Amino acid sequence: MSVRRRTVLGAAAVPVLSPGIAWAAAAGDGPRVTDPGAYISFTGGAFSLVGAPVVVSAQDHPGVVRVAGDLRADIERVTGVRPGSTVARHAVLVGTIGRSPLIDGLVASGKLDVTGVRGRWETSLQAVVEHPLPGVEKAFVIAGSDPRGTIFGAYDVSYGIGVSPWYWWDDVPPVHRDRVWVLPGRHTQGTPTVKYRGFFINDENPALGTWAPAHFGPGKAPGYPGGFNADFYARVFEVLLRLKGNYLWPAVWGRAFAEDDPENHLRAAEYGVVMGTSHEAPMMRGIEEWNRHAANGTDPYGGTGEWSYLRNPTAIRAYWRAGIQRMVDQGFEGVVTLGMRGNGDTGLPDGDGIELMREIIAAQRGIIEEVTGRPAAETPQVWTLYKEVQRYWDRGLRAPDDVTVVLTDDNWGNIRRHPSPAEPRSGGHGLYYHFDYVGAGRNYKWVDTANLRNVWDQLHQAHAYGNHGLWVANVGDLKGNELPTQFFLDYAWNPERWDIDRLGEWERRYARQNFGEEVAREAAEVLAAYGRLQARRKPELLNRRITLADDGQVVYDDQQTPFSFAHRELERVTEEWRELGRRAARIERRLPAAVRDAWFELVGYEVTATANLYALREAEFTNLRYAREGRAAANDRAAEAEQGLLRDFALAERFDSAVAGGKWQGFQTQPHIDYGDVDRYGPNAPWQQPEKDNVALPDVLFPAVRRIEVPEAAGLGVSVDGDGNAPGLPSFSPYQTRPQQYVEVFNRGRTPFDYRVETSVPWLRVDRPRGRVARQVRVEVRVDWSRAPAGRSLGSLTVSGAGESVTVGCVAEQPSARGLRGFVEAGGYVAIDAEHHDRAVGGWRRLEGIGRTGAGMTAWPVTGGWGDAWPRLEYEVTLLSAGEVTVWAYLSPRNPALPTTTGLRYALSFDDDRPQPVDITAGADDGLLNVVWARNTSDNVNRTATRHTVASGVHRLKFWAVDPTVVVQRLVIDTGGLTPTYLGPLESRRV
Repeated sequence: MSVRRRTVLGAAAVPVLSPGIAWAAAAGDGPRVTDPGAYISFTGGAFSLVGAPVVVSAQDHPGVVRVAGDLRADIERVTGVRPGSTVARHAVLVGTIGRSPLIDGLVASGKLDVTGVRGRWETSLQAVVEHPLPGVEKAFVIAGSDPRGTIFGAYDVSYGIGVSPWYWWDDVPPVHRDRVWVLPGRHTQGTPTVKYRGFFINDENPALGTWAPAHFGPGKAPGYPGGFNADFYARVFEVLLRLKGNYLWPAVWGRAFAEDDPENHLRAAEYGVVMGTSHEAPMMRGIEEWNRHAANGTDPYGGTGEWSYLRNPTAIRAYWRAGIQRMVDQGFEGVVTLGMRGNGDTGLPDGDGIELMREIIAAQRGIIEEVTGRPAAETPQVWTLYKEVQRYWDRGLRAPDDVTVVLTDDNWGNIRRHPSPAEPRSGGHGLYYHFDYVGAGRNYKWVDTANLRNVWDQLHQAHAYGNHGLWVANVGDLKGNELPTQFFLDYAWNPERWDIDRLGEWERRYARQNFGEEVAREAAEVLAAYGRLQARRKPELLNRRITLADDGQVVYDDQQTPFSFAHRELERVTEEWRELGRRAARIERRLPAAVRDAWFELVGYEVTATANLYALREAEFTNLRYAREGRAAANDRAAEAEQGLLRDFALAERFDSAVAGGKWQGFQTQPHIDYGDVDRYGPNAPWQQPEKDNVALPDVLFPAVRRIEVPEAAGLGVSVDGDGNAPGLPSFSPYQTRPQQYVEVFNRGRTPFDYRVETSVPWLRVDRPRGRVARQVRVEVRVDWSRAPAGRSLGSLTVSGAGESVTVGCVAEQPSARGLRGFVEAGGYVAIDAEHHDRAVGGWRRLEGIGRTGAGMTAWPVTGGWGDAWPRLEYEVTLLSAGEVTVWAYLSPRNPALPTTTGLRYALSFDDDRPQPVDITAGADDGLLNVVWARNTSDNVNRTATRHTVASGVHRLKFWAVDPTVVVQRLVIDTGGLTPTYLGPLESRRV
């Protein structure tokens, strides 16, 4: 078979400088660094794009020739006028310095100044040039330092005129413009900070794996199910490049990029995309290729037998050699993955001996040199320290200096390791990050659950510690993770542009690009709130708690909502989601009809469907509680839960069938409700996705709702706020912040009855002392503090009805107001949000929206440097109790990522006591695949406790940052009355 060779885009195409922080050129030197598309105007300028031909040299890179066609199409999308492709009086000239005769002629004649651009990595120049060529009065020039620089420059114009990078993937229509101008001057978007930037399409079944074969047709290889062919990847490559990414790990679940369509690698070369393979697929060969050929000996290069280097080295080496040979023969640009993991995303079956891994890497580099005929260092390589592979590094194994060492997160967005300044590498470091995951504590694949504030914190840390070699994000199906994917690539391009205080600006730009100026501010606010609410807990985990028993054993509790009935927590979080859904619906009603599909795909579905899921879960778990209590309303809540299930199916059907005329049929097939049913789905059910959420299975809800037999006769029932079985209400205090307390008077039968509530003391008040109960009535209870005695007072409510009565105890605690300062104890606890400190000593940064309930605080800078002078936050508190107290610290669930420490520590103290250090990662078994880690990441918080003996009175609680990268969200002092809740009690009142 003849092999078509392609001129490839790579470091050797033109001389380049190493990428670095996006540069700002000196006055009179390089072009002006601007935001993407900032040189485009719709009111006037130096050059009109409407009607101007887009001209490119056929001698340029194929990706540049192709992108010129995309730019013509984009201009037509916006203006309705299709540009030509031949030179005219006013023309757009597109080309690469050193490859395009058009551009090189302008440079040679002095018409185009490429100072500050030539020789850089992936850098573009946009400039209006007078009289550039004979017969041309004016030209708008898009020139790149290398072919990808030119491609990014052209797509930057598309972005500026209003074409969303997601125009195809999310059906975003641009705003029509009759006038589109380019402003005068020389413009650039600078040089990317991270050299290789991209994403990994992964965990692609069932959604993408269902949709792609139907949309892109049957396979081109025997037995291939179809869909993931060159036409599919062309769409992937295009959006990657529009987002200024350059690097891809292709889909791997039963798929082999090189074999499924022989055109796939060639198409990547034509587009100018750098191909890689995931952490489990070394030497440019996907693991599925081995799975297809090893058993029957069909690999043409002899790669057969067991996936074991220890027992089958000859076949393994032949298999790897074939991958490098294919890269050379087909002429595509690649970054080669080194090392070896077990087949199926597992550890090596040969054990984890350092000498074996050293031998593997040496053999791989030898193959690279033999096949390419060049030193191994001239071929870009990575070694990804994913999961168990990091242990090799921690035990001292080092890859050759030119290899980029890719550090990873813990699959839940918390980086495990940062580069060490003491170990500089010529190959630098990289980052593998997750917006999608399959594994413990539970798969999360359904909708975007990234909180940009948390993503920013982790990417900022990577940047601050000098990690700039290669960043790749696991984006799952890609569609559904658009917002975090775009932010990830924007930040990788220029971290300095996007400080955390500018994330609102970034969200407004994203909303404006996709939905228009009129709703941009409100849409951005919805997106920010959505990320913060999702950060509390993945929606797949709403029917599950992970707890640790007294003996340290893990308990997977699939019969209980994580959110508590106490403090109305389950009600409150559900209502927050309902309100967000209402806000999204109001925005959708204001949008033009042409934009509503894009809105539903990018915002409307994920907000509405998640809000519905919360309402479904609230009804489901309230039903289970009501059934235990024998309430007549139990069956009503069962019906509400089942209606929520039907709404979930209806929303998915709208996405599949109604949006964009059915373009995305099959995309909303990802299960997200029925997790945890071991009887149906087997021993992996606690974390693995069920087979399907199917409307034909009314028992798809897990745990299943319960219906009870309700007798005809009326029966009095009384439930109190918090624990329905408690004999009394939680104590009242004027210094406590909590929703109004209540008792519920409910019916155990079908016959309505009259009820009455009487108070034993004059300071107790109820809002509905009399009424009639059909199902149930909520009676709110408060204390009239002007009539309540000082100190601790006892009272009661007597609820009568249906021939019965129930007494509910009440306690009022009214301390003397004299001498109270700061946060005041009430109800047996003090709850403090970390941002509300009285004093900050040392450098600190407030991270808005990073916490489950608000902001977080982190010592600054994240690289530390404070030695033994620990930064601290101080909080003034008044304790009414004396004796031993427990202080719970709620921290973001970080890992010991610093190269100089083995743990991640904070310390706590009262007043002038000696600080008590705490390692929040203690017992986490290297921070990965451990029950402590699973609980912390599922809860998205790390809760640890210290115990202190204090007297009553005013104290200063001090939180000390021992190690950098600690993020504290809340502090809760338990003086004996704290009840379990997921988010913790609402913040105490501050005097």
